[in-house]
Amino acid sequence: EGLSAAGLPHDALQLVEDTTRASANELMQARGLVDLLIPRGGAGLIRACVDNAAVPVLETGTGICHIYVDRWADLDMALDIVENAKCSRPSVCNAAEVCLVERRAAEKFLPMLRERLVNRFSHPVELRLDPEAAKIIDGAPAGPEDFDTEFLDYILAVKVVDSLEEAVGHIAAHSTGHSEAIVTGDERAAHAFLTRVDSAAVYWNASTRFTDGGEFGLGC
Repeated sequence: EGLSAAGLPHDALQLVEDTTRASANELMQARGLVDLLIPRGGAGLIRACVDNAAVPVLETGTGICHIYVDRWADLDMALDIVENAKCSRPSVCNAAEVCLVERRAAEKFLPMLRERLVNRFSHPVELRLDPEAAKIIDGAPAGPEDFDTEFLDYILAVKVVDSLEEAVGHIAAHSTGHSEAIVTGDERAAHAFLTRVDSAAVYWNASTRFTDGGEFGLGC
């Protein structure tokens, strides 16, 4: 109806109602009919399209999203932001998978984080801790792959860093370039993070869950 009202052909937009894997495979193989395939979904779907499609594919990204809690952060705000980013919907690409905490905030913040996320009434979060974080709170030790994994679950990797520079370096080495956030009350630290982190969306005192067409006012 919207297309017709705008003077465009009514059938310019098509909806495929068969959502089976067979239907997806037909689209992947529809050479001469499909000019471009843009898979939106989990890592398995994206990999299947990249590996099997006979038509051009625009590979969309998975999300290993980071939240960095700076020493100048409002820690109550940081708790709210991390909980939203991790727990509001953990199975999506804009959910946070890694929390980096500056050492000077870690002694106070990490026990607060554990209390908030591990002792949740529903869906407690498993914290996977680097050796420095494990000196402060209890949790599972982080394995070699945990800072390179999109968990899509109630799991959060936690690392203590010495500085903003180390946080930015860690993100550069491990991020998929989706969304990252800094929580800080220091404007200079915020702008340093915003200008040096190379991801599609970079936030100051906001959740990575804002990376969404609806939130941006752009539609799906």
